[in-house]
Amino acid sequence: MSAPTPLHTLLAVALFAFIAHGAESRPNILFIAADDLGNVIGNPDYPLVRTPHLDRLARTGVHFTRAYNQIPLCNPSRASVMTGLRPDTIGVYDLDLHFRSTTPDAVTLPQAFRRAGWWAGRVGKIYHYNVPAGIGTNGLDDAPSWDAVVNPKGRDVADEKLITNPTPARSISAALSWLAAEGDDTEQTDGMIATAAIRLMGEKRDRPFFLGVGFFRPHTPFVAPKKYFDLYPLEKVSLPKSPAHDREDIPAAAFAHNNPTPHYGLDELTCRRALQAYYASVSFLDAQVGRLLDALDALGLADNTIVVFWSDHGYHLGEHGGVWQKRMLFEESARAPLLIRAPRAAGNGRASPAIVEFTDIYPTLAELAGIAAPAGLAGRSLAPLLTEPQRAWAGTAFTQILRPGGGTPVMGRSVRTDRWRYTEWAGGAAGAELYDHASDPHEFNNLAADPGHATIRAELRERFTDRARSDAPTTGVNPARL
Repeated sequence: MSAPTPLHTLLAVALFAFIAHGAESRPNILFIAADDLGNVIGNPDYPLVRTPHLDRLARTGVHFTRAYNQIPLCNPSRASVMTGLRPDTIGVYDLDLHFRSTTPDAVTLPQAFRRAGWWAGRVGKIYHYNVPAGIGTNGLDDAPSWDAVVNPKGRDVADEKLITNPTPARSISAALSWLAAEGDDTEQTDGMIATAAIRLMGEKRDRPFFLGVGFFRPHTPFVAPKKYFDLYPLEKVSLPKSPAHDREDIPAAAFAHNNPTPHYGLDELTCRRALQAYYASVSFLDAQVGRLLDALDALGLADNTIVVFWSDHGYHLGEHGGVWQKRMLFEESARAPLLIRAPRAAGNGRASPAIVEFTDIYPTLAELAGIAAPAGLAGRSLAPLLTEPQRAWAGTAFTQILRPGGGTPVMGRSVRTDRWRYTEWAGGAAGAELYDHASDPHEFNNLAADPGHATIRAELRERFTDRARSDAPTTGVNPARL
């Protein structure tokens, strides 16, 4: 008697029964990435944010409301997503190192689809680019991943001299900088990316494709046409609230080295203007996603295309008394948007509260498309959750970040379970954090030093062992690059 077929395989077969009709029915993959998009989609903490097209994608797919990136920094996060491997495996922690220099034989996600007969193309930022300096170039792209690439460069680059930067000592890429731009969407780089992606979908509609579409917004500088700023009257924009003494029980290492001063020392009005600009950039990004979704419908491709939308990491917008941007291990930085729409999936239209990781994206797409995935991927397929989003999952998510540490790099590691977040800095030598999400979803009360929580802290600490935990960073890390 043969062994029973695993449940997840049965679910995937049911989910994509149409694939069995022949090679011509192999699903397309529309793989959409945003840059620095925080957890503002459908989040009651951000009631002003308007994302009607991402909301549409959530209504027609599955919104993973608790999805976690493996490192909240652009280059290493994208390298992790695209290889399906953790930062410790590929040894990439900074903005400069290419994963091929440490893991030359890695088979990337689009590369696996190419090998299986899909055409693979990229428009915009999928692997890391310096923003805005790298716009229009290949950045840290990976040539084996693609059959073709397109690198648009819009008027947002030409208009850099018009950008408001209230901290001129900081480059506009790292400052709370913004511009309410003249012109329409199609003149901006992200608008041009959407246009090029729509053209490619039309050209490749008669064969299976894997199309990576990487938008640059809402990464700083926050640039969007003026009409998106008009959606957010400044008098309605307010900064997040934190307890007056929120920072007192948080280790110093928890705060990013490039953001040592709350709100960068800026006054409240300036920060509200920056937040208005961020919201405008989010809505501008959303409109470009809407163009892609409309094109799928117009081209007759929606019923045979898996749509994935993700952001490389979360993003802080003034929480914890003035934390902005990324490089933190708080919930706002470690958690990031993930939406997947698979044709005829039973779970479409429902959200999944399961704890999932971005390393799960690679095995999920491989299973749904019926292609071979390389051995040793870090994640597991989310196909069962696309069929039954509320099913029991018992997920655990690991996120890490490396600090320069004054010349001796300090690794921070965080584990997130259904109820708890536990974080250690330098293996605990530079501090620890423990937050109970059942009573403290905004992580205001650090319980790590509470003797009453010693048992749960020890249990969570053991989870790091399962991930081949090492307190020392990979040999050869240059603190100046962090």
